[in-house]
Amino acid sequence: MNSTTSTPPTPYPELNEVLNQLVASIQGALHNNLVGAYLQGSFAIGDFDEHSDVDFIIILDRELTAGQVESLQAIHGRIFALECPWAQHLEGSYFPKEILRNMIRPEAQLWYLDHGARSLIQSDHCNTIVVRWTLRNYGVTLAGPTPDSMIDPIPIIHLKREIFATINDWGQEILADPERYNNRFYQGYIVLNYCRMLRDLMLGDLSSKRAGADWAKKNLDPSWAGLIDRAWDGRPDPARSVREPADPDDFKSMLAFVMYVIERSKYVASDIGLDE
Repeated sequence: MNSTTSTPPTPYPELNEVLNQLVASIQGALHNNLVGAYLQGSFAIGDFDEHSDVDFIIILDRELTAGQVESLQAIHGRIFALECPWAQHLEGSYFPKEILRNMIRPEAQLWYLDHGARSLIQSDHCNTIVVRWTLRNYGVTLAGPTPDSMIDPIPIIHLKREIFATINDWGQEILADPERYNNRFYQGYIVLNYCRMLRDLMLGDLSSKRAGADWAKKNLDPSWAGLIDRAWDGRPDPARSVREPADPDDFKSMLAFVMYVIERSKYVASDIGLDE
């Protein structure tokens, strides 16, 4: 599967077999339009476990044709149906190489597989500097050249600017329509992501949810520690937790934590000149 090393891409044999089938199937469908296949996200940065999403990126030589999209839809449907839980935890996008190399993010829609989905949709979900940074610096090669050869170096200021924008833009969406997020999955997911984003904004690198949670407990007001611990403990079985109502008290605390991180991010942005 990996053209540069025989080391398995993950420590989970069943997941490695799913990835092997996925990449082999994509190679058969795309032929010379496939440049490379990679893992990003927690399986690249670290601190993954059996509850982690499996984030992938497929780099293309050129845009997919309608026939190639049809073939890929069938492939993802078949992979999703495998009798292995990892097959339902794949998430990723198909990047034409010229779009990927463009550091200043274009508003391009990519063919995207959402977590828990069996078919591709058009989305800009992965079309971010954060994904490019993760892939270039930490990406795990499943097939093709090393990812750092496919993406130009990204100045830290661009990474921080995007993280700051996400903290504030997503935060305003959450606070404007909190009922949209009123379930047990989002209750924890938002807390862990806001821990991680504030940490990464301050330190200028990318981290896992685990590292972000540990950093927040050490560096933020201690009153948030219990909320952060409960968010981490609630990670297993997201398919069920997204259908369960949030704990009312923790949901209120989550919204307050979002506001707290937004305000902290503004102080950080002011200190490093992001708001100029």
